[in-house]
Amino acid sequence: MGFDSFHGNRETVDRLREMLARDRFPHAIILAGPRGAGKFTLAQMLAKAMNCQSPPKGTLPDFCGVCDNCEKIAQADDLGARCAEAVEARESMREVDKKETRLFVQTHPEVLIVPPDPPQMMIKVDQVRHVIETAYHRPGQGARRIYIFTESSFMKEAANSLLKVLEEPPDFATIFLLAENPGAFLPTIRSRCVTFALSPLKPKEIEHFVAKAHPDWNMSQRQLAARISGGAVGSAASLDLAAYVVARKDALVLLHAAMDADDHSALFRTTETYRAGAEGREKIEQLIRTLYWLLEDLMFVNSGTPEMIRNTDIASEIQGLAARIDFNWISGAVQRLSEVETGMRRNLLRSLSLDAFATSLSRD
Repeated sequence: MGFDSFHGNRETVDRLREMLARDRFPHAIILAGPRGAGKFTLAQMLAKAMNCQSPPKGTLPDFCGVCDNCEKIAQADDLGARCAEAVEARESMREVDKKETRLFVQTHPEVLIVPPDPPQMMIKVDQVRHVIETAYHRPGQGARRIYIFTESSFMKEAANSLLKVLEEPPDFATIFLLAENPGAFLPTIRSRCVTFALSPLKPKEIEHFVAKAHPDWNMSQRQLAARISGGAVGSAASLDLAAYVVARKDALVLLHAAMDADDHSALFRTTETYRAGAEGREKIEQLIRTLYWLLEDLMFVNSGTPEMIRNTDIASEIQGLAARIDFNWISGAVQRLSEVETGMRRNLLRSLSLDAFATSLSRD
């Protein structure tokens, strides 16, 4: 329990704790890093440390994890589950109330989590206005009010509204803005925040973590998981390796079909399984993500850096494919795959979009 359970980026974590110890903690912080790097986990830990009722004695501030405040804040640690509950609760409302209700997660009176609001999956102005309305009320059940914006995707009016509280922040509140790319924020927002970046961990560190989390996995599986996670512990922890291998098999069918113009029967059999409907959305998102990674691996081989490929367990197959294409082919494939992504957002027929992706490349 405590900050010792956070994996990696010790220097960044200790710097934040040192500022907390000196009572010089910024009123607004951007936590940047790849998906799964631990941005939300770290923000939650800091929220607990700021409001812990029985903090452990030590050189740097910490949290006990068992006091009433720590336990209530920890109820939001599983953010995905809490967001799903919030969405379900809103869906059960009358239509008129549903339209006026925005998404929040709050398990402690002083800690408000602001996730992107469906279906646009962006932070909306009403969410920011609620933050502004509550931020200037002194905390009653903790030392500080904490606001955690979990994504950098703000609607324009919402981003402009956020500036109001960033320009004149209350002394007893801290705002965390989580982002994979801090450049997604307006320059005026970035200038009013202190940015801390969480760096990806080395593959060996992730392998060590995966070995503990999945003792049944062999060395090849651990190495693959470490590469796929991109150095992010959270991604490694939540990785469904079996689902990834299935998606990769389909992705390889598409790539082989794109290189072999003669026979597309395997392509059509594969893409036929990618039907419309909400349940297939996650499946095709995994396929597209896997295709990007395979194309990246092909680029690494063609550029003379095969040691950087993610799919280490099929390195020989990757090298065989790379020998048949050049950089221009890879560039064209990435561009067409981006078009498929755009089509998915427009609800175009998934199987047809995938067929078009592969067959258009085979004519190049």
